[in-house]
Parts: sequence; C-alpha cells; structure tokens
Amino acid sequence: MTSLFERLKSDAAADWDAYVRHPFVLGLGDGTLSRPSFQHYLVQDYLFLIEFARAYAIGVYKAPNALEMRKASAGMHAILDETSLHLKLCAEWGLSQEAVESTAEARATIAYTRFVQEAGLRGDMLDLVVALSPCVVGYAEIGTDLAAAGTGLDGANPYAAWIREYAGEGYQGVAEASLAQIDRLAALYLTQARYPRLLEIFRQAVRLEADFWQMGLDLAD
Repeated sequence: MTSLFERLKSDAAADWDAYVRHPFVLGLGDGTLSRPSFQHYLVQDYLFLIEFARAYAIGVYKAPNALEMRKASAGMHAILDETSLHLKLCAEWGLSQEAVESTAEARATIAYTRFVQEAGLRGDMLDLVVALSPCVVGYAEIGTDLAAAGTGLDGANPYAAWIREYAGEGYQGVAEASLAQIDRLAALYLTQARYPRLLEIFRQAVRLEADFWQMGLDLAD
C-alpha cells in the first residue's frame, strides 16, 4: 500500500520537483552557489530551526498518545541541540553567534514557519506532521541525490560537508522515523474526505520550502 507521504508527493509532483531541484539546491550540488547566498541561508536556517522547535512543542500538546508525545518532545530537543551545531557551522563560514542571533527573520522564514505552526494549532497532529514533512523528508532526499551526483561530495565542493550531513545515516534515520510517524497518524485520522485538505497543506509547505531556497539566492529580507 502506498504511504500517505508518497501519495502526497505524487499528487504534488510538479511543486516537489521545483523544491528538490531548485537552482539553490543544484548550486549546492555542483559547488557554484555563491558564498553570500549560503551565508544568508545559514543565518535564516538557524532562525527557522528555532521556530520549528516551537512547532514540535505544539506536537507534544496535540499528540494523541504518550508515544507521539515522546516523539514530538524528542524532535523538539533534537532541533534545539542542532541549533548549537548550526552556530558552529555558521562560525566556520564567518558568521558570529551575535550576528546570527541579532538578525531579523526574513519574510520567507516567517511565512513558512508560521504556516507550519498554524497548521498544528488549527488542526491535529496529522496536519502538523504533514506540514513538517517537506522539510524533514525533503532534506533527506536532497542530501541523497546530491551525494550521488558527480561533484556533490567532491573535496573541492565547499558544500560537501552540508551534503554529507543530510545524506548521512543519522539524518536518513530521522527522515525514516518521520515517514513511519505519518503513517501511524494516518491510520488514526485519515479519511478520503480529509485528504484534499492534507494535500493542500503539503503542497503549500513544499512551495514555501522552494521560497526559502529562493530567499537565499536573492539575499532577500
């Protein structure tokens, strides 16, 4: 049986392809992405992670049982731990913690993170995890695809470490756990009448992910 995520991805195929094959992503893969674009993305991604941690906190409240509460709580703590690692990565790219934390959120950051939070606040946990899935699962797919490309992990590619992180076993495991969670929650909540609403949440989240890449390319505030 096709998983809910694969069904959503198939029904939003054009938007998904525009996200995972965005020019920003392709620039990461072949190393041609400009340094300022990547730095801008790194700063906004830190601010993005803070708001995604809040989304997982919503998941703790919305969880239908203790298992899903623990999963959401673990996700929140993992993201908060990741922010410390993210600041180290920013420092490697010449971005101080003070500079990162004092930067205002870009409009694309606000639009995406608040959309995800609202999906959880207005709906149930299935709405929330569907809204989160383009980020969680999409980065795993992007990492895998770029690692398999000719120059993705080349030593001359300045973004090889970023690619290696999302192609690695650890992050791939995170994505697999997310897919399993979506199907557990779908077994509890999904009906055919509800599916079009979930597809709209998914499609909008995918588009906002693409907008986030574009924000990096444009150096947009």
